[in-house]
Amino acid sequence: MAAEAIASSDVVSGYMIFEPVLEAGVFRFDCSASDRQAAYPSLSFVNGKDRDTPISTHMRPLYTPTYQCVRGQQIVKLEFPAGTSLYGTGEVSGQLERTGKRIFTWNTVSGGYGTGTTSLYQSHPWVLAVLPNGEALGVLADTTRRCEIDLRKESTIQFIAPSSYPVITFGPFTSPTDALVSLSHTVGTVFMPPKWSLGYNQCRWSYDSEKRVREICRTFREKGIPCDVIWMDIDYMDGFRCFTFDKECFPDPKSLVADLHLNGFKAIWMLDPGIKHEDGYFVYDSGSKIDVWIQKADGTPFIGEVWPGPCVFPDYTQSKVRSWWASLVKDFIYNGVDGIWNDMNEPAVFQSVTKTMPESNIHRGDDEIGGCQNHSYYHNVYGMLMARSTYEGMKLADKDKRPFVLTRAGFIGSQRYAATWTGDNVSNWEHLHMSISMVLQLGLSGQPLSGPDIGGFDGNATPRLFGRWMGIGAMFPFCRGHTESDSIDHEPWSFGEECEEVCRLALKRRYRLLPHIYTLFYMAHTTGTLVASPTFFADPEDLTLRKLENSFLLGPVLVCASTLPDQRSDKLQHALPKGIWQSFDFEDSHPDLPSLYLRGGSILPLGPPHQHVGESKPSDDLTLLVALDENGKAKGVLFEDDGDGYGFTEGQYLLTHYEAELQMSEVTIRVSKSEGLWKRPKRRLIVKILLGGGAVIDAWGMDGEDLQIAMPAEAEVSNLVSGSKEKYKIRMESAKLISDTEKASEHMGVELSWTPIELKSGDWALKVVPWIGGRVISMAHLPSGTQWLHSRVEVNGYEEYCGTEYRSAGCTEEYSVVERSLQHGGEEESLMLESDIGGGMILQRKLTVPKDNPKIFKIDSKILARNVGAGSGGFSRLVCLRVHPMFTLLHPTESFISFTSIDGSKQEIWPESGEEFYEGNLLPNGEWMLVDKCQGLALVNRFNVKEVFKCFIHWGTGTVNLELWSEERPVSKQSPLPISHEYEVIKIP
Repeated sequence: MAAEAIASSDVVSGYMIFEPVLEAGVFRFDCSASDRQAAYPSLSFVNGKDRDTPISTHMRPLYTPTYQCVRGQQIVKLEFPAGTSLYGTGEVSGQLERTGKRIFTWNTVSGGYGTGTTSLYQSHPWVLAVLPNGEALGVLADTTRRCEIDLRKESTIQFIAPSSYPVITFGPFTSPTDALVSLSHTVGTVFMPPKWSLGYNQCRWSYDSEKRVREICRTFREKGIPCDVIWMDIDYMDGFRCFTFDKECFPDPKSLVADLHLNGFKAIWMLDPGIKHEDGYFVYDSGSKIDVWIQKADGTPFIGEVWPGPCVFPDYTQSKVRSWWASLVKDFIYNGVDGIWNDMNEPAVFQSVTKTMPESNIHRGDDEIGGCQNHSYYHNVYGMLMARSTYEGMKLADKDKRPFVLTRAGFIGSQRYAATWTGDNVSNWEHLHMSISMVLQLGLSGQPLSGPDIGGFDGNATPRLFGRWMGIGAMFPFCRGHTESDSIDHEPWSFGEECEEVCRLALKRRYRLLPHIYTLFYMAHTTGTLVASPTFFADPEDLTLRKLENSFLLGPVLVCASTLPDQRSDKLQHALPKGIWQSFDFEDSHPDLPSLYLRGGSILPLGPPHQHVGESKPSDDLTLLVALDENGKAKGVLFEDDGDGYGFTEGQYLLTHYEAELQMSEVTIRVSKSEGLWKRPKRRLIVKILLGGGAVIDAWGMDGEDLQIAMPAEAEVSNLVSGSKEKYKIRMESAKLISDTEKASEHMGVELSWTPIELKSGDWALKVVPWIGGRVISMAHLPSGTQWLHSRVEVNGYEEYCGTEYRSAGCTEEYSVVERSLQHGGEEESLMLESDIGGGMILQRKLTVPKDNPKIFKIDSKILARNVGAGSGGFSRLVCLRVHPMFTLLHPTESFISFTSIDGSKQEIWPESGEEFYEGNLLPNGEWMLVDKCQGLALVNRFNVKEVFKCFIHWGTGTVNLELWSEERPVSKQSPLPISHEYEVIKIP
């Protein structure tokens, strides 16, 4: 197809040219023939040559992208019919349906991220468009560089990235599943996980000694809570040196793991890319000998701070470096390592505003992946290449075992080598709710093996939050509990007996479902289908299902969860797709566990609720749960093999297709087809037919033999259903509920999980935590969807102090709400807080979204003398009102501070400047702004220059503080010390 290009002095635009590639329905688009020839190799395709080799077909694309090339940027736009729903974009926070969102593919350390965070740990430049009629089309921007994915305009996809790159479209196909299967032919399917990795995984930062590890594992078995894997974070190492063990805390890891294996546990250990820069450390010495390190522009190794101190970083873009790393992993495995956790591989670098290494660093990559390039080219694939190297090392160590690697950073295609998790989330209800969409979004982007840190990583869970999260997390593809170093214990028994019982029930559910979950992974590995999928996949034409975020599918199983603290699962009105959906449980229903439904026409294979995968045997009873469709039929499939190794690739497995059919009031269950060389085990078959309302009839037989079950008459069915509903009602009413307290156990003297106060009005949504510093922890600008504050509940965000010292009085004190006005009451939205800061003084703060100007929000703060002793003449000690907000830099290299000083001089301060004070004539003349060039936005802070005596800028790791300081003086009742200021977000050219 000829390009229809329009050229001007600065802009070249037109329709992209196409050629069919890979298979029917897949098209490659380029701006021009010369751009096609100049394109860099693909790192997303399993076989890069497939992208570059046209195929013969008469098909033509139904949708052709347009492009603009402007100042080195290539802007690609695809428009679809009104009512198109957009999904994908990989690891992203926030809503499931992505219309209205804009994100940037730039792997970023994003601890405590929020719904508006625009870059997380992984990059998937991919969007799945589901058309109004249920058909679906996928779009891949095949570039490793930073890429803006703009979905803010309805039914429109726009990519912006450095020129030039091809765009690959998939479809339209008849269903979203077909589009994702086609994507899997391009980027590869998920590696086949060992079955034990699909059990429950227990982790924290850190189980810091062999003794503690044994104690945790012993407690699981004593309490009868299923678990398969224990994880070791960085503290097992000798001084954070990778491939080493702390001789005091982990003196004999091989013996430890041997004992864990006897008790049914596997052990996974962390490896980071940062290698300590230290002569005599064998990893550093061997890497230096063969020149494996990423270099600075001057050709010397780059050295950056990470956990061990000064570190060098392997250049995984070179095959010799991947082989070197793989050999280290191979030797490491002999210590009894069952799996490896790759963390910090964005790569993370401390004491850097960008949180990573300079983009000018040099990778001497192999020609087939792009050759010698600077870091901006390889940054997004660094984590994937590390995971690949780790995976290959594990395969070298034992060809009869499947590797298990978990990676934090990744790129589209990472699923070929590693599982992933959703990073350092937060222990709150918002993150519990968001975890469903995040897991689904990764699956919709080619990565089906993922899950969140159950219970939340940052902060402390409450009992109900933890129990509810375990109930949902036990249904996710990857199931792991994890928490940070300063939190309280987050094991299933840590929150009281009621929560412990809910966790036990939840995990027993998972283990009953493992035959089904393992089968889903076999199908995902061999065919590219999903493991967990959005509810609308059951009926893509039903537009009312497109935005459901509290339910999802595990194959034919619908999981309906409650993600609100006061909403029991049995009180939810579940939105079910059309057709028959039969409710079921394992006589374990609980108000804090999800409700389960089986789609009519399905057969679900189930196993016993073992304590670990190693307890299961081929001769175990097999249960088939049957939900007949409107024609009285059902079918299902079960995959079985050794649970590890690669015998299944040589036929050493059993894949059984079961079917059920109702004829003349009798249901026959039979094997319709078997595949594989395994003989069918001699085992009992238990068939349970769902009748509705949770009622079942069951029968026993032998697996492989036809089994007939007489269906009861209608009156008997009605009685069974009524009886089942009554049992369910009694079970729910008699369930021991998890405590509904809003307070978590104390964490560093602070109760973290109280509910923040929300102010939502005009352009702003703010969250305030009065109980610790009255801090503002969230400052979301609604029109742009941006979150400006960098905060955790107990630190950072917007703070105020009463002295020049960092975190002086006012920072951590409890504040009282003395006034609250709500907009729907006819007044402007406002909140006034006060805190006693000692010496008879009060720090008062009022936050307002003005009714007459909802684009801004105002903060009026003052230090007041309320009870200053007469002996001091009514004056307080010397005080200074110090306003200390910490803002997130979504794009550190594209962000700066801009203002005009009182003397008229123009100031532009970039991150390299470090710390700067501005006072006197250099003080901003009542206004300064934080500019994000990448987003085309600026956060403007206006203040009264008569009240502000100093302005202070401090650049941190991915953050900046813009501080306002008053004069320093005593206060009296007649002379408070005020600062009034306001914030507004504006667009910049």
